[in-house]
Amino acid sequence: MFEIFHTLSEMFSYTFLVRAFVVGLLVSLCASLLGVSLVLKRYSMIGDGLSHVGFGALAVAMALNVAPLAVSIPVVVIAAFLLLRISENSRIKGDSAIALISTSSLAIGVMLISVTTGMNTDVCNYMFGSILAMTKNDVYLSVTLSIVVLILFVLFYNKIFAVTFDETFAKATGVRTQAYNMLIAFLSAVTIVIGMRMMGALLISSLIIFPALSSMRIYKRFKTVVISSAVISVVCFFLGIVISYQYATPTGASVVSVNLLVFLALCAVSLLSGKFRTRRVQQ
Repeated sequence: MFEIFHTLSEMFSYTFLVRAFVVGLLVSLCASLLGVSLVLKRYSMIGDGLSHVGFGALAVAMALNVAPLAVSIPVVVIAAFLLLRISENSRIKGDSAIALISTSSLAIGVMLISVTTGMNTDVCNYMFGSILAMTKNDVYLSVTLSIVVLILFVLFYNKIFAVTFDETFAKATGVRTQAYNMLIAFLSAVTIVIGMRMMGALLISSLIIFPALSSMRIYKRFKTVVISSAVISVVCFFLGIVISYQYATPTGASVVSVNLLVFLALCAVSLLSGKFRTRRVQQ
């Protein structure tokens, strides 16, 4: 127990780790809340698609030598809206639209970087994440945007619930479903961009998918799933960043690995409890 407290006190003596911890917890919380709706609406891969768009936007920012977040946030938000519009109003649906936009953005990003700065360490940090990438200004902006995302999610929770479960019925009752779908897309885009610096463009979607799927193994009610998803996400991030510090492993990969282990453990628990209930019924 003493060693754990010693490790934590040592960790939090570093300013960059405190910044990464604060932003990471907020991003994990935002991603897990939105992830439940995205998974249930079968849009779980939108995180992966938008993160690739974010990488392309970061490449443009690097080429123009401007602030990365200032460029990537509006670009990713526009891409999120565009994805919804393409899926709703054209022959290109769901995963095809995501694949089209994400691969195109990733290719444009790689091309821009290759002809400007070259494939250097900064590019690897953007693709796979780095806790050293968080500057003080990034932290202030990320914390502010995370709080905005959380407030909007809580304020419009009932509408998001309605749109998630039965969009047709919600529309029939007068709910502006398109507006709330756009809100979900906007919140997801902002969350993905502020989490990319730490988790990386290739791993940020895991924060959206894993906690939601894990909590769905053990709970069925929407509200309970949302709460448990948030708890799982925050705990997994905390354990991931501690493991990353202790064993000098990449932060993003460490967090994803912990999420994977939790998911597999809860799948096993769900399977065993299901067999136990079946056996009791048979008896």
